[in-house]
Amino acid sequence: MNLNALTALSPLDGRYGSRLGGLQSLCSEAGLIKRRVDVEVAWFKALAAHPEFEALPALSETDLAFLDKLAADFGPEQAAEVKAIESQTNHDVKAVEYWLKQQMGQRESLKPYLEFVHFACTSEDINNLSWALIIQAALEQELDPLLGRIDQTLQDMVLATADLAMLSRTHGQTASPTTLGKELANVVFRLRRQRRALKQVELSGKINGAVGNFNAHISACPELDWPALSRQVVEGLGLVWNPYTTQIEPHDMIAEVAHALVRINTVLLDFARDAWGYVSLGYFRQKLVEGEVGSSTMPHKVNPIDFENGEGNLGLANALLEHLAAKLPVSRWQRDLTDSTVQRSLGSAFGYCALAWGSILRGLARIAPDQARLAQDLDQAWEVLAEPVQTVMRLHGVPEAYEKLKALTRGQGIDRDSLRRFIEQLDIPEADRQRLLAMTPHSYTGNAADMARAIVRYV
Repeated sequence: MNLNALTALSPLDGRYGSRLGGLQSLCSEAGLIKRRVDVEVAWFKALAAHPEFEALPALSETDLAFLDKLAADFGPEQAAEVKAIESQTNHDVKAVEYWLKQQMGQRESLKPYLEFVHFACTSEDINNLSWALIIQAALEQELDPLLGRIDQTLQDMVLATADLAMLSRTHGQTASPTTLGKELANVVFRLRRQRRALKQVELSGKINGAVGNFNAHISACPELDWPALSRQVVEGLGLVWNPYTTQIEPHDMIAEVAHALVRINTVLLDFARDAWGYVSLGYFRQKLVEGEVGSSTMPHKVNPIDFENGEGNLGLANALLEHLAAKLPVSRWQRDLTDSTVQRSLGSAFGYCALAWGSILRGLARIAPDQARLAQDLDQAWEVLAEPVQTVMRLHGVPEAYEKLKALTRGQGIDRDSLRRFIEQLDIPEADRQRLLAMTPHSYTGNAADMARAIVRYV
């Protein structure tokens, strides 16, 4: 079958492929092969540069430039060549080794040293570092910038609506008013905390042989400080060196990344549902898009589809991420192969994150607060002032303050006049009486506006 957007099995490569081009190039099979080439080249260069590894002399500047270009220029065409070799070897990392030997063998100066490609390495030495580099690039180039856009968009909305009073709902019932900006600031604060946690995950790697003890390395060159060289290579790739492993790097850091993303997604899922609800209440009105259809049968509809798509894809992302976090750190004895096939879905997990986050961004761009609708609900919710009234009553020792307000307001309507009559007969200081009489559901927002504006301090 000719693969294209209509025949792709995964919607990430099909229906939504045009939105995920950056992640496709990083996390695809071609992207993985490219990183393997990067790691193999880095190891070969490190061996050549080590003064105690005399079997491979120092490389000339032209040979170093050749190797660097080989890695830098590696693209889909070269990846296809590697896959052609793999069709014969039935081993993906060995295919990379053979491809590199073919390329390097074209230079007379490198031809005598081809056996030092993949020297003393196990496949997992190459794979774990490759996946760490993929995760690093995916986070830095694609996912974190997308989170940054959500953060900036939400902060702009926070500051624009810091003073816009809104009726709260606890248990779905009317509750003490807040401001729209403060409610959005809650989301920003949560997201920033989880985003910091994601950035703090140490992306680790190892290159220490078949069971993590440098067995083959020491058998060949016992005098060389192999752990030091291993650390140099890993850190030279921009990763954190893990000195204690079996054949595999234990993948704890992938679990940490996955769990951090799950928490980010949970915050965003919570927000997407609330945003959907506020659209339903009319607190947010949706901007019309010319030519768009909301329903195949109901012409009036403008659906909050971006928040719905975001919610759905956040669920898919977290299902994958939670499995990755639970599965990858577990391996029988020194290794089994279950991690290899599971890791290949990292790109899908990242893809569903990016897809969901992009949908939420589009949803945010299409909504605006409806001030009249917000005001309407506040005007009809004078019962929320029972809280400040009974609190002032208790301050001044009025007996059964809570119970009296409960009898007045619970489960029944109350308006400005009935509340005013209740306040006027209270035995409290006149200054407090006047303050309560002046209070409205619109003004009873505590420090919500100040809290909203303060979000800029919590970066």
